[in-house]
Amino acid sequence: QVQLVESGGGLVQPGGSLRLSCAASGSIFTLKDMGWYRQASGKERELVAAVTSGGTTNYADSVKGRFTISRENAKNTVYLRMNSLNPEDTAVYYCNNAPYPVRYWGQGTQVTVSS
Repeated sequence: QVQLVESGGGLVQPGGSLRLSCAASGSIFTLKDMGWYRQASGKERELVAAVTSGGTTNYADSVKGRFTISRENAKNTVYLRMNSLNPEDTAVYYCNNAPYPVRYWGQGTQVTVSS
């Protein structure tokens, strides 16, 4: 069964931090490259961070130096640590295979950066 469950979002002030988690089913996660995507209101979904099955990471320029993606293979879980958040980071965040996501998407987790 395909499953992606994102959590950890919330309301945070500019400059704050959050840690997102994504629990995935083995069929999506095992030996697959994973990524975090986000979709702001009225915008296209974009890939912001990716981690290969071997642990190599890559980031969009807009989040480089502020976000850290990691994975815990024993738990089929991928994380996104977000620091120095700003209002432009406000979006619904999703995880999926990267850079070619499967058709199924989880419900996402809302991140709102506002004072």
